Amino acid sequence: MKFSQFTMIALAVASLTACNKNNKMDENQSTIDSLKQIKFETEQFADIQVLNYEIPGWDKFTLKEKKLVYYLAQAGYSGRDIFWDQNYRYNLKIRAALENIYVNYQGDKNDENWKKFEIYLKRIWFSNGIHHHYSNDKIKPGFPQTYLQTLLKETKTNLDASIVEVLFNDVDAKKVNLNEAKGLVQGSAVNFYGKGLTAADVEKFYGSMKLDTLRPISSGLNSKLVRTESGKIEEKVWKSGGMYGAAIDKVVFWLEKAVEVAENKPQADALKLLIEYYKTGDLKTWDEYNVAWVKATEGNIDYINGFIEVYNDPLGHKASYESTVQIKDFDMSAKMEVVSQSAQWFEDNSPLMPEHKKKNVVGISYKTVIVAAESGDTSPATPIGVNLPNADWIRAEHGSKSISLGNIIEAYNKSGSSDKLKEFAFDEEEVKLAERYSELADKLHTALHEVVGHASGQINPGVGTPKETLKSYASTLEEGRADLVALYYLYDSKMQELGLVDDWKSLGKAAYNDYIRNGLMTQLVRIEPGKTIEEAHMRNRQWVSAWVFEKGKAENIIERIERDGKTYFKINDYDKLHQLFGELLKETQRIKSEGDYAAGKALVENYGVKVDQKLHLEVLERNKKFNIAPYRGFVNPVLVPVTNEKGEITDIVVTYPKTFAEQMLYYSKNYNFLPLEN
Repeated sequence: MKFSQFTMIALAVASLTACNKNNKMDENQSTIDSLKQIKFETEQFADIQVLNYEIPGWDKFTLKEKKLVYYLAQAGYSGRDIFWDQNYRYNLKIRAALENIYVNYQGDKNDENWKKFEIYLKRIWFSNGIHHHYSNDKIKPGFPQTYLQTLLKETKTNLDASIVEVLFNDVDAKKVNLNEAKGLVQGSAVNFYGKGLTAADVEKFYGSMKLDTLRPISSGLNSKLVRTESGKIEEKVWKSGGMYGAAIDKVVFWLEKAVEVAENKPQADALKLLIEYYKTGDLKTWDEYNVAWVKATEGNIDYINGFIEVYNDPLGHKASYESTVQIKDFDMSAKMEVVSQSAQWFEDNSPLMPEHKKKNVVGISYKTVIVAAESGDTSPATPIGVNLPNADWIRAEHGSKSISLGNIIEAYNKSGSSDKLKEFAFDEEEVKLAERYSELADKLHTALHEVVGHASGQINPGVGTPKETLKSYASTLEEGRADLVALYYLYDSKMQELGLVDDWKSLGKAAYNDYIRNGLMTQLVRIEPGKTIEEAHMRNRQWVSAWVFEKGKAENIIERIERDGKTYFKINDYDKLHQLFGELLKETQRIKSEGDYAAGKALVENYGVKVDQKLHLEVLERNKKFNIAPYRGFVNPVLVPVTNEKGEITDIVVTYPKTFAEQMLYYSKNYNFLPLEN
């Protein structure tokens, strides 16, 4: 078993709880100091690198603040298995079986098949299930089925033969299928819809609901849709006493403790509404909570918790469980606050049609934060920026919160390499611009994307929500729209006027070079030869880049150059590229504002899905020389409470697992509140 570090923590905490202050103080301090020294060593396997992030300044926080972070983190971890089950109906059974093998197998662990088994399990851990976290393709074992059957037998592990077959065959091959010809619901393995339902069934069910056109609830957000034995279609709501109730009750338990140490009344009131929502499943309460959460801007600690993003639903109704706990980074937040303060200027000066601009951009708060814990859809693979809530009417009336995950970005930057840049950049000038400005450009892109991009524009009166009008293309169109807002303003003197950069043109050029290079070439290392692009963000980066490349051909705005058998994309006219980004932004906002499904579909399908197979093979070949995994994620710090003889928490220590496996096994042991089948 690989519980060594966590076993040590458990023993240490037990010791600290029972100690006599007079004769154990030195011993306890020594134990605490040793826990603080434990660090995670970077791991790399398959196409994945696992890193760790730090919580700078932890010891400066008050005990009350530490408790709040700890309780919110525990709430997040308590719902972790919900996300596993949402991803695939057999995930929890598969994980339990494979982990039992991993812990109990006594055979030859130098055998190549065992090594492949370990990698397979780690890939499943990283993706929260048997489907790749980014491509959505089923992860195939690198060992024969007979070997797994031997492992099951030798460790006395039970796993249905039909499920074993699924691991090796082509059934449920895609977690999220966006190819309409294969059926958006029937072709997706994600566990949001019951057996036999079709996209038409789902749309008919939700289309029949009479919703407030001005303030529509997020229908279907927190439920699984099923057909009963009588043939009736109904929702199984995720709430206390409902589907996932056992885990949700644990989430509620820790949220209630968080209320007791909230920093202020608005924060406590928002938490109480979140608790009520979890207890009732009422989506009107969810909206009330989001309004309260948006307004709770004071304090050093914030969080995201709930069924939030709908990327994993091909129809855009159902949301995945996620949790992030964050602490304000005061220095960077102060520097970047100027972006949110200028939100109305950005809206007024955008290239959107006048009728699509917001007349009064309200309530955008922006913070750079230090992440302290992540779970569900944000872990191990994590975003670097977030803008919430997602409901357009709440954004318009009450505003939104935007955050940049500062310590995550910092960890990514520390693990990067300049060699890959030199391989794919056209010339030395492009390399120098990137080395000087890319890091700042990335931060500003994230800020503009989240703060200005997602908060900009408005839907025409009477037009339905994007999930209703743009359907399976809504997510990638929204991400592309936010990217375009960022791209349009990154090449603008306003950046220098706001004091964010010393040379706005150089920063803008670096940003444009990086975006086009990635959108047309380097992001292709994330997909297998012969595949099309499925993931929403990858699609948006390609359709944005490919559209401006094609539209600029007549004036050679972006030039494709072949040199020494290698392909490069060179921007010849940044001013005109800036104009093209503006034109595409205007059109993308029109599509959203008018609910133009046909135009949205054409934009994505014509520019964002198909891959230049020859270029793809070239990029993969050129990338082989770099020992850089295309996907990176993180283990979380382990927050360990220290208690006195009365059981009262006196401190909380930050430590780390020694290995990725250690953390995953610890989570499975301590947060497995759901049955294996839900």
